[in-house]
Formats: sequence, structure tokens, C-alpha cells
Amino acid sequence: MKNIDIHIRDPFVLPIPAENRYYLYGTNGPESWTPSASIIEYYTSADLQNWDGPFPAFQRPENFWADRNFWAPEVHAYGGRYYLFATFKAEGACRGTQILVADTPIGPFLPISDGPVTPRNWECLDGTLFIDMNAQAWIVFCHEWVQVGDGEICAMPLSSDLNQATGKPQLLFRASEAPWALELNSKGRKGYVTDGPWFQRLSNGDLLMLWSSFGEGGYTVGVAKSETGDILGPWQQLEKPLYVGDGGHCMTFRTFDGQLLLAYHRPNASPNERPYFAQLRENDGSLEIFE
Repeated sequence: MKNIDIHIRDPFVLPIPAENRYYLYGTNGPESWTPSASIIEYYTSADLQNWDGPFPAFQRPENFWADRNFWAPEVHAYGGRYYLFATFKAEGACRGTQILVADTPIGPFLPISDGPVTPRNWECLDGTLFIDMNAQAWIVFCHEWVQVGDGEICAMPLSSDLNQATGKPQLLFRASEAPWALELNSKGRKGYVTDGPWFQRLSNGDLLMLWSSFGEGGYTVGVAKSETGDILGPWQQLEKPLYVGDGGHCMTFRTFDGQLLLAYHRPNASPNERPYFAQLRENDGSLEIFE
């Protein structure tokens, strides 16, 4: 399969140097907006152009609490195991990020907590793992605009085994703080969206967060910078977005030869979204895409 053949949103790439292979996870495109979901899948490649798959990483068991919105899977190597952070939802239950674990990147991934780690009475999505300079693990996630109007990005410390939060959510910033962000009007509901937080440490030690919302060009990737170089900021929104071409929910990774790449989906409209990879470089305290 080629990239254009893979219908996913929210692409996430995990390089495994020992195998000389890349693992690609993402929101299953055909199930993105349906009232039911059943699976999280992955693909593998040696060159980021030719892929095998899809293969199942997680299949919903009968007693699993959620049955829809299996969104934004990320797989992180941590403590000798592989942890899947993914968004789930059920009728009568708030959307939230649950953490699952496996011994290999292919799974099968199993839940390590009873339900989501994010607050049960909050509509949340797109949880990601961040390890701070003191080796403390955090989950960073979006408190959704559908509940709060002005979407938020929040952080909570996690236990060392990642199975529970050990502190209350702390607000990092709101979507409207970005000068480029525009209010979304979706089905008569207005608000500012926060999606897909992802962290990138620059060579000088600066900490950036890439995140997505809506701007003049549609779905957009913006950049925030921590004034302290650590998770709690305060966070300053950079005026210039990283990507404005109606694509987003990105992450970064390095190829086996050391090139920093941006993974994102474009366009944002279903069913046309596909994974894309762009080269990145540091420039004037931020990142830029180059050919």
C-alpha cells in the first residue's frame, strides 16, 4: 500500500530501529464519524512509502466500556513496554483518553485502568505522554470545546506505571489565545477548538507544543512555546502557524538517518484524509516545513 491508499486521521509513527521498520497508527477513517467503532489498527514500512497492513492492535472486547470514537491512537515506548493512549466514548459517558499496554508495538493492547484516565465528567480527547526533566510522566490532553466553548489543553501528572493520575488537571492554555485561531461554527454550535497536542524539544532546550485548531486556511497546526522550558509553562502562542493547508493533528519523529519529520493528515474533510510526512528544521526558535 502507498500513503494515498491509507484512509486514516491523526497519524502517529513509531520508529523501531532494531527492526528498521516504522509503525503507523491512526484513527480508522471509515469509523471516524460513525456511531460505532471496533478496532485500532497499524501499518508497517521500511521506507515510509510502501506499507503492509492494516493489522489489529486493539479490538474492542465485549465488556469494554466504549463503543465509538476510537480516535487518535499513540504508542509510546516507556519502561520497557509499549503504551497506547487513545480516545474513546460511549452513550451516556464522556469522551476520554484511556491508556493500554502491550509488550510489543503490535499488541494486543490491554487496558491498565478501569475507564479513562482523564476526568470522567469532562469531555476530553487526544491524550499524549510527556516525560519532564525530572522523569515525571504526564498526560496532556484537550478539554473539548463542545463542553467549555473555548477549548483547553491541560496536563495531569501520572503514576510511574501510567495507570492513574496523581494530581488534578492543570490548564496550560485556551485555543483563543492563539492569534491565528478562528471560532468554529459546527451544527449551530460555536467555539474554539483544541486538538492533538504534541511536544518537540529544540536543540537549545526550548520546549514547543504543536497543536491543531481552525484558521483562515481550514484545519491548522499552531506552535506554542514554554517560557520555562517545561510542561507547566507559562505558554506563549507563536503568531505564525506551522501548517495552514487544511491539515493537522500532527506529531514529529526522526527517520533512521536522523531527519526530523512531521506526520499529519490532510485534507481534514472525510473521506479524503490521508497521512502525509513533511521535513522539518529549526528556525529562529521554532520549526518550519521545508522541501
